[in-house]
Amino acid sequence: MTEFTARNPLTVLIVDDHFVVRSGLSASLELDDTISVVAETDRGEEAVAAYVAHKPRVVLMDLQLPGLGGGGATVALRARDAEARVLIFSSFARDDEIQAALDAGALGYLQKSASRDELLTALRAVAQGRRYLAPELERRLGTLRRGPAITLREREILALVAAGRANKEIAATFGISEDTVKRHVSHILEKLNVHDRAQATAEAIRRGIIRMPE
Repeated sequence: MTEFTARNPLTVLIVDDHFVVRSGLSASLELDDTISVVAETDRGEEAVAAYVAHKPRVVLMDLQLPGLGGGGATVALRARDAEARVLIFSSFARDDEIQAALDAGALGYLQKSASRDELLTALRAVAQGRRYLAPELERRLGTLRRGPAITLREREILALVAAGRANKEIAATFGISEDTVKRHVSHILEKLNVHDRAQATAEAIRRGIIRMPE
């Protein structure tokens, strides 16, 4: 296991579209003399070039970027170098987006609200090639992967439930009977392990099965 020191620091590339965030992160991380921020960029499209030029040990990547998002930038980095190590560091915490970033090859995810000590711990774990997720997030993503699959029709019905549509309206939308809608809703509640439509909406949004209704 690599021991990071002042002479052999953990090198970091920061990819974030907010100048104040990048500057604050860089200043905070470099208070530790075993960490060196070697480059910063504000766009996912520039992440690969910065990575090739500076060869950082870890890429600290925001998810929400203009143009190519953090997930897409992770795919591009991993396509260029299968050993690229990415830690997603974002305030955007929808479970399906996090899972997509992990599927793209990111080794970890940390919310921007995390403490500096937790960020340092996550960076060092990812730098060693180890996965880093908060235990609660690990549990949620495990549920997302292992739970009974929500079908496409159930997702469609869930979206209308979240929008406040009654069974009669949902039935008319899909040209099915109200009894069929009731069966679908019953299956949805069972799969999400909830007791009513409001809980189903909240749980589906939390898991990233549907988006927050407009």
